[in-house]
Amino acid sequence: MQTIWPKSDSESLLKRLKYYQKRSYKTGNLTHQREASDYTLLPTKYPLWHSASQFVPPPSSKAQNQNSDCPSSSVSPHRVAMESQEGTQELHLVLAHKLFLLRHPDVQDIEKVRLKEEVFAIVKTDDMAPLYETLISESVLEKDQGVLDSMRAKIEDEIKKLDEKIADAEENLGESEVREAHLAKSLFFIRIGDKEKALEQLKVTESKTVAVGQKMDLVFYTLQLGFFYMDFDLISKSIDKAKNLFEEGGDWERKNRLKVYEGLYCMSTRNFKKAADLFLDSISTFTTYELFPYDTFIFYTVLTSIISLDRVSLKQKVVDAPEILTVIGKIPHLSEFLNSLYDCQYKPFFLAFAGLTEQIKLDRYLHPHFRYYMREIRTVVYSQFLESYKSVTIDAMAKAFGVTVEFIDLELSRFIAAGKLHCKIDKVAGVLETNRPDAKNALYQATIKQGDFLLNRIQKLSRVIDL
Repeated sequence: MQTIWPKSDSESLLKRLKYYQKRSYKTGNLTHQREASDYTLLPTKYPLWHSASQFVPPPSSKAQNQNSDCPSSSVSPHRVAMESQEGTQELHLVLAHKLFLLRHPDVQDIEKVRLKEEVFAIVKTDDMAPLYETLISESVLEKDQGVLDSMRAKIEDEIKKLDEKIADAEENLGESEVREAHLAKSLFFIRIGDKEKALEQLKVTESKTVAVGQKMDLVFYTLQLGFFYMDFDLISKSIDKAKNLFEEGGDWERKNRLKVYEGLYCMSTRNFKKAADLFLDSISTFTTYELFPYDTFIFYTVLTSIISLDRVSLKQKVVDAPEILTVIGKIPHLSEFLNSLYDCQYKPFFLAFAGLTEQIKLDRYLHPHFRYYMREIRTVVYSQFLESYKSVTIDAMAKAFGVTVEFIDLELSRFIAAGKLHCKIDKVAGVLETNRPDAKNALYQATIKQGDFLLNRIQKLSRVIDL
């Protein structure tokens, strides 16, 4: 029986890939199959493998002590759960991802019940009354007046204690102690999710700070706050501020951390080329565990690099990179996705692509660019296939990708019309003829196009002036 596919661009491809993936698993035809023992995930339909709290190492691995640098009294049970093998992921960023999934339409209701319980537990444990009120107004959580009153009372008591410490430090202690007291109040507002007061208090703390390194740490706190609320204006200004601070001095460790923050910002704003460059520069010096675990960092690096780098650079910087090779096997489908593309094994590539689409769709930074990334990666793979031929039959290309002739014809016609692929379709002969312009001709055509656009604008302007 022939399967009928919908005409929608991304939905058609996604359903087709999932269909072939399921069929390959049933028949055992998948080229690179990973054994179930290679990685273990918590039992959930939507595994947040990129969250440190959701990845469970095999039983044979030995857990390391994660809290040696943190006072035990200030660490909640939920913060302990967020620890990865190398460092600790910030709780409020993990919470932000859970909130994203809670609002996601593709997450099942039974899964949302579990997420809602986890979110409420974190909010209640850290007395996040401002955030709780926001979530109530958005109908994400139900209102519990008793819990809310208890949170507000605890917050008032804590603020009173912090103000007393600040007053005591100003009267009896030195400048360093005064700064530490103000910093403690800033971190408290960040912890409870009060964005406005946190930013105000961070500015006060900055006025008490002299060292460039300590000022940079305050910028990192601001950046984390920006990523929690996805406030790109705040993130952009904070990155510019950090770069200006580095002109006054600063250590390499903080400079390397800033690259990861900026790379995440670029990826979140669809500047994948710059994000890939920044991520690749940070592979060997990655210490930004407060944002995400190293596995997630490699995931982002590979995804952004594939659509940004040429084949030679991809081979040198990604495919053969030892730092990536040691981690990529832990991430489902990513190794097959990368290597099958480079080895021109297009059918296994589409199967791995189908497995990755769910992870991209459920990532809070990549989700807004899901359809764009789907188009870009298909542009890369189709261009790579056509680059080897002056002409090739549509049937041969369809067989190479494991899809029907009608599907590949529809796909190519869209990309050709959008100027993404340089080829022509001879429908009568069933042949694709490549037409790759060289760099000079491409620049010439672009200049003519821009010149025509400029002339049209001048003509419109002249009519207005004549009137």
